[in-house]
Amino acid sequence: MFFDSVRNNKRIVQIFLAVITLPFALWGIDSYVRDTGAGADLAKVGDSKISMPQFEQAWRSQQERLRQALGSSFDAETMNTPEVKRAVLNSLIDQRLLILEASKNRLEVGDAQIREVISKIPGLQENGQFSMPLFQAALARQGKTEGQFVAQVRQDLTLQQLVLAIGETGLAGTTATATMLRAQTEQRQVAESRIAASAFTNQVTVDPAAAQKYYDDNAKRFEIAEQARAEYLVLSLDALLGQVQVNDTDVAAWYESHRDRYQQNEERRASHILIAANSPADKDKARSQAEKVLKEVQATPDKFAELARQQSQDPGSAEKGGDLGFFARGAMVKPFEDAAWKLREKEISGLVESDFGFHIIKLTGIKPAKQRALAEVRGEIQEELKRQAAAKQFAEAAEAFSNMVYEQPDNLQAAAERFHLKIQQSSWLPRNPGPETLTALGQLGHPKVLAALFSDDSLKNKRNTEAVEIAPNTLLSARIVEYKPAVRKSFENVRSEIESLLRTQQAAAMARDAGEKRLQALRQGGEDKLSWLPVQTLTRQDRQKVSSSAMKAIFRADVQKLPSYAGAETANGDYALYKIVKVEHPDKAGDNQRQALQREYGKILGQEDFTAYLASLRARYKIDINAAALAAKER
Repeated sequence: MFFDSVRNNKRIVQIFLAVITLPFALWGIDSYVRDTGAGADLAKVGDSKISMPQFEQAWRSQQERLRQALGSSFDAETMNTPEVKRAVLNSLIDQRLLILEASKNRLEVGDAQIREVISKIPGLQENGQFSMPLFQAALARQGKTEGQFVAQVRQDLTLQQLVLAIGETGLAGTTATATMLRAQTEQRQVAESRIAASAFTNQVTVDPAAAQKYYDDNAKRFEIAEQARAEYLVLSLDALLGQVQVNDTDVAAWYESHRDRYQQNEERRASHILIAANSPADKDKARSQAEKVLKEVQATPDKFAELARQQSQDPGSAEKGGDLGFFARGAMVKPFEDAAWKLREKEISGLVESDFGFHIIKLTGIKPAKQRALAEVRGEIQEELKRQAAAKQFAEAAEAFSNMVYEQPDNLQAAAERFHLKIQQSSWLPRNPGPETLTALGQLGHPKVLAALFSDDSLKNKRNTEAVEIAPNTLLSARIVEYKPAVRKSFENVRSEIESLLRTQQAAAMARDAGEKRLQALRQGGEDKLSWLPVQTLTRQDRQKVSSSAMKAIFRADVQKLPSYAGAETANGDYALYKIVKVEHPDKAGDNQRQALQREYGKILGQEDFTAYLASLRARYKIDINAAALAAKER
């Protein structure tokens, strides 16, 4: 995120992100407060409308976030359910409520604060200073205008004021924390015994009628999904880069007008000896030791490197004789930097105190500031000018490309010729690919591309799809060249698969029944003749040792009388029995553990406060949802 540098209260920001999971659309606060009149209205919050384009952008943004977070396990179909789309709309409503409330309370962020925040974004800095060319290049890559970017920053900072005011109320008391800490650190010593489902497999007989019924009831499971081959065009900023030519005159003109960008600042090289002061109590002792080392250095300055190896407590540089290499201003802590820039070459400083302790510094080299020559930076400038020209061309070409594939729907050849693009051919594409297949499809795996390709208009009329934005500055249009409808496998072809599945399910049910009977007998004092695995110690944090269902069963078991017993089904169909033989509570938890839990508990309370605040806003503002429009979108 661009704004990490300004989020200095991480807990409160996490509360905000936990409740509002969608990035804000880039219309700016003013357009939310006023009636934008853009597109069909999906909902209305007070006098502020949520349009269909705004919903579509939020839905796509959430989909892309999940794709990046889940990687190959992402399933696009999970985003196409009515429940998910209603959740997206609810998040937009929550966002709109916050924006309206911020406006009502006249929460504002000044232009000076926005400029300061943007200037401190690391990705927009060069040599520690804000770089306008880097800013412009970042805008071009993201397909944003400067106004959109500034609006996003303003909105983010404005809402942060509101979120901080609410989330700070989530404070965890010491008594509640102690109770939670006792539960979290409780240790239960547990042995396990398994009743294997495989032991019952030979007892299972699958009824042919049951297999036929399963086949009839689960028709989709045995379908070979519909497939299509397509041809497609991709218009992108990167594709246009190869078509852009930059002449030497333009390069030279850019260089002259941006000479400050190619100024190489002065760098200095130094070695040091560090005597660390790890706490205020150590400072006097560290100073005394550093003064002794300084006297040795002053007596034998030529042995600085040898003394650094022997005396310096900086593990990164000591073995190198204290050498830190060349560095520019801003790379070192300020006291060290100030001292280094006052020294002459080969001069040795006195004691220099910093947060790390006491330094003795020897300046070993100076690289004066210099202007990088045009020949040295020509390649950089050419790439910069090409990207700027390509961004401008793309902005002009995007609309023309979109219009052409729509107005000439029977082929992609005209668009390919006009924009000098290659028509590409796909392999067979499934309508609803799984996560692994989706990744392999690359650009064609975008949900909007697949939806457009398998639409009625595309399948029946063999027309081009609309130009779909599959990434910033990247448009794709495709058309079907061959189609295979869905086909259901015959019952005979899948009979053995179904019988095996039913046999496994019935064996697991028999193992569960046997396990639950055994568990009941043990709890009633029956004789324990089971073979138990070695005892292991578990806490509620040891989720990697047992399944979540087993963890719940073990820690819900009544341990007033030991041994106590619990049971749970396993993922492979076995039934696991657990014997709890001992329960312990650590005498005293560490301060760090207690403080960490208190922070975590405070975050939970803050989330509850924030959720309650949103509920109160929903009660105060009139909210109308266009159910018909949402239902049409869900279809």
